[in-house]
Amino acid sequence: MFRQGKPRAFIHNLRLASMLSFVAGMVNITGVLSINTLTTNVTGHFAFFAEEFVQQDYSMALTYIVYILFFLFGAFVCGFFVEMMLRIKPRISHAFPMLLEMCILIAAALGGAFIDDQWLACMLLFSMGLQNALVTKVSNATVRTTHLTGLFTDLGIEISQLFFYKDNAERHKLSKSVYLRLAIILFFFLGCVLGGFLYKQVAFKSLLFAAAALLIALLYDNLRYGFHYYRRKLRSL
Repeated sequence: MFRQGKPRAFIHNLRLASMLSFVAGMVNITGVLSINTLTTNVTGHFAFFAEEFVQQDYSMALTYIVYILFFLFGAFVCGFFVEMMLRIKPRISHAFPMLLEMCILIAAALGGAFIDDQWLACMLLFSMGLQNALVTKVSNATVRTTHLTGLFTDLGIEISQLFFYKDNAERHKLSKSVYLRLAIILFFFLGCVLGGFLYKQVAFKSLLFAAAALLIALLYDNLRYGFHYYRRKLRSL
């Protein structure tokens, strides 16, 4: 699911997109319900910044700039450590960003009620910057999981192309891309819905389920790699 440096099969991107868009959906709804803040993308924060700036509430305008910078910083940290690990141990280059994201979500889940709202927003935006950068690098920019605007744009374009592309190979490629984007949208939506129900029951602890989903993805990837590795070893005996 997280392998890099080799051609990626469609199923690899589908698994990656499904699991991590589900996580992003849970984080998104938790941020909205708990602190009334968008925590999976920064598009809206630019509009909020402009609104506060025009109204001369410069303190709040600065807050939105900080939110944007924390998302950027998360993406930077992910990119830095992935590039560093690709030169040392490529197979686990994805591990540090995922573990860091899990730690942030667990900290937010257990301490969210005691953390200032603005700091909590920064934590969640940082974690989503990590995730979005990791997914982008791993999938060679094929998959995005933390926001849907670009996805709906691409989906609309590709559906329209299905009316014009008649070659079977081209239609097959387009159909797979459409299916992938629909999967991301569906799992993001499911993450939002489930996260909303969980938040009503356990408040911030709903983020523990998002962290658990990341752990499952990480364990699955490593167990699958180990299985194929030892199977090849046995065949070579």
